[in-house]
Amino acid sequence: MVDLSTNYLGLTLKNPLVASSSPLSEKVENAQILEKAGVSAIVMYSLFEEQIIQESLKLDADLERGSYTYAEALDYLPQYGRYSVGPETYLNRIKKLKEAVEIPIIASLNGYSAGGWTEYAKKIEDVGADALELNLYYLETDPKVTSEELENTYLDVVHRIRKSIQIPIATKLSPFYTAIPNFATHLVEAGVNGLVLFNRFYQPDFDIENLEIIPRLVLSTSDEMRLPLRWIAILYGNVSTDFALTSGVHSAQDVIKAIMAGASVTTITSHFLKKGPESAADIISEMQIWLEEKDYQSISQMKGSMSQKAIGETTAITRANYMKVLSSY
Repeated sequence: MVDLSTNYLGLTLKNPLVASSSPLSEKVENAQILEKAGVSAIVMYSLFEEQIIQESLKLDADLERGSYTYAEALDYLPQYGRYSVGPETYLNRIKKLKEAVEIPIIASLNGYSAGGWTEYAKKIEDVGADALELNLYYLETDPKVTSEELENTYLDVVHRIRKSIQIPIATKLSPFYTAIPNFATHLVEAGVNGLVLFNRFYQPDFDIENLEIIPRLVLSTSDEMRLPLRWIAILYGNVSTDFALTSGVHSAQDVIKAIMAGASVTTITSHFLKKGPESAADIISEMQIWLEEKDYQSISQMKGSMSQKAIGETTAITRANYMKVLSSY
């Protein structure tokens, strides 16, 4: 039997299949199905920065209502909405999942500023989350903001959270940086234990009849994994951290490609939404068969075997053989 175990964020996982942040983690029953099907860890659905802010402002309004009715109230009622109370349901969900399954539970925070994240990250650690994924989801549109300023904002978030908690931290990035290897290096220096490549932006659409901007959710395809596959192959061996490949993982072959690029795990949502959480068992079985046929004893044998470091052919990955690709069409 091939050893499918892998190490990610300091966690020993039985295989590289991780259920990524999605509505599936909202129900304990789905988490139990994923665990039974063989998934090695679950990333909770994201708690958004806007939710923390909204809850804080609501508490602020409740506390200040009538605060000027009595003079003594002015002595102890705060006047600014800086309370990191957050939606308590999220913390309760973590507790319930930890009680229901034995595999690691990775919490997820989605935002871009320091805000109330630091205190809330500590609360997430306190209720038992095994790790925390920071989803740095923000699209800068101000032409006056430089890439360095934006990256420094993110690094400040990571610094603050790293100081407040002991559990491992992964950072989920978008591909929109001018120098990904440099930024990745700074994130690792700031204290992250792993990088998740890449955040999948859901692009809005235009309703030209009603002149409205409307959300559009389109599930991924395997073609989309080529971007994170390429970048993990570039970064593996050059940036000392764990990598998770997300976006476009739908088959055993996709998982194998990710490991060969240098990923420790793959995180999956669209496939489970299309085929059901039970389908994880099929991917694991097909991986086992393929590896046995190729005489692998473990997935660690092939990890990084197709990375830039291993093949030594930098132009094949960095320039992608443009002339050859275009002329072959």
